[in-house]
Amino acid sequence: MNDIERAVEIARELQYRKDTNRMAFYEPYEYQKKFHNAIAQQRLLMAGNRIGKSFCGAMEMAFHLTGQYPDWWNGRRFNRPIRAWAGGASNETTRDICQKELVGQPDDPSARGTGSIPLKYIGETVRKAGVPNAMNSLVIKHVTGGWSRLAFKAYEMGKEKWMGESLDVIWLDEEPPSSIYTQSLTRTADKGGIVYMTFTPENGMTETVAQFVNDLRDGQALIQAGWDDAPHMTDTVRDQILAALPPHERKMREQGIPQLGSGLVFPLPESQMVCDPIEIPTYWPRICGIDFGWDHPTAAAWIAWDRDSDIIYIYDTYAMSQEAVPIHASAIKSKGNWIPVMWPMDGRQADKGSGKSLTEQYRSEGVNMTREHFSNPPQQGQKEGSGGNSVEAGVQEIYTRLMTNRLKIFNNQSKLLEELRMYHRKDGKIVTKHDDVISAMRYAVMSVRKARIKDYEPVQLESDSSFNVFM
Repeated sequence: MNDIERAVEIARELQYRKDTNRMAFYEPYEYQKKFHNAIAQQRLLMAGNRIGKSFCGAMEMAFHLTGQYPDWWNGRRFNRPIRAWAGGASNETTRDICQKELVGQPDDPSARGTGSIPLKYIGETVRKAGVPNAMNSLVIKHVTGGWSRLAFKAYEMGKEKWMGESLDVIWLDEEPPSSIYTQSLTRTADKGGIVYMTFTPENGMTETVAQFVNDLRDGQALIQAGWDDAPHMTDTVRDQILAALPPHERKMREQGIPQLGSGLVFPLPESQMVCDPIEIPTYWPRICGIDFGWDHPTAAAWIAWDRDSDIIYIYDTYAMSQEAVPIHASAIKSKGNWIPVMWPMDGRQADKGSGKSLTEQYRSEGVNMTREHFSNPPQQGQKEGSGGNSVEAGVQEIYTRLMTNRLKIFNNQSKLLEELRMYHRKDGKIVTKHDDVISAMRYAVMSVRKARIKDYEPVQLESDSSFNVFM
């Protein structure tokens, strides 16, 4: 063997070692790392197509099965061999996605070990009867010297086949029926195990998706990601995929946003809604809108109005659940206590304990609450307060301003943007969930006529007492 042949052989061997130990070379994208490091017993990675969500799910399973966690790992750890399931919609899709990502190409024996589980850790395997090239289960060497066990399941098997075992980890690739998801939670309950899902929400706002989007609870985490979060999704790749998709599916497949009921309330590209933060001139009037809550957040939104161009900027927001009035009041005052705060009609309701209304409680804490509660602008010639509080009127005003580039949201207002992505109608009616910051924004935008400029005290210059300068 000459030097060239030896070099080629060495290169082949190095590539083979890399191909059969992909776990050692895994460098997660930021969204993948965020998903791995989220401490929650139930997690959902709801993402667009082709960005690596299934491989992310397979890598996590490999770390748990082997006990070989990377240095950057801050998520859940198991210090012993585990029992786990990986599942998909059918036996075939489970084979072609879960098994492939974990073990390697199912119909190529030489590809074993080219998935997320390194070849050196893969032990005995059991074939699945009646499904060509599919595995029923396998054992994986754990760092402690014991063996973890992984079985493959399919939703089409029915919930009865998802009963019986006590498990540490379940990975569900593709959205499961609610009955399968419930069984998965039951299987991991006694061990305090974890259930995580990776899918694109192709079925729209289902019961499972809605629960994570609209009613996230303790012990749950939702991570969303789109093509912008995956550097390998170049403009060329994006254009090729989008060209093949019907328009109504593009946002779902690009951003992982479910197709919602009768559609999004604001069906506009996010790029049209946002802008980079700017320095707000002192002569632009400002106002804050507040939406009261307890189990759902108390939310606030601050706007500044460029009167010359008639452009409204949403430059700051706030949302916090289950906190007392003084906590919210302190946060609101810190943004500038000279800014008037517009509040909804339910602020007049009296607290059973103190007898004070919510608005009075905020005023007692020094918040600059407006004299009257929110109402839409009155018709020309009508009295202030006669405009009513119609939600649709505010929605249409916001939509018109967004369409005509007269309303911009600072791109660092992630909570508001998250709500806008899911703000939808069902049977023609707006679904009033997960809309706290949106409501606060609406109160502020529709009250722009009451926005104010900060009052400055005149300071007398020593050099010439005949002039007053506003500092």
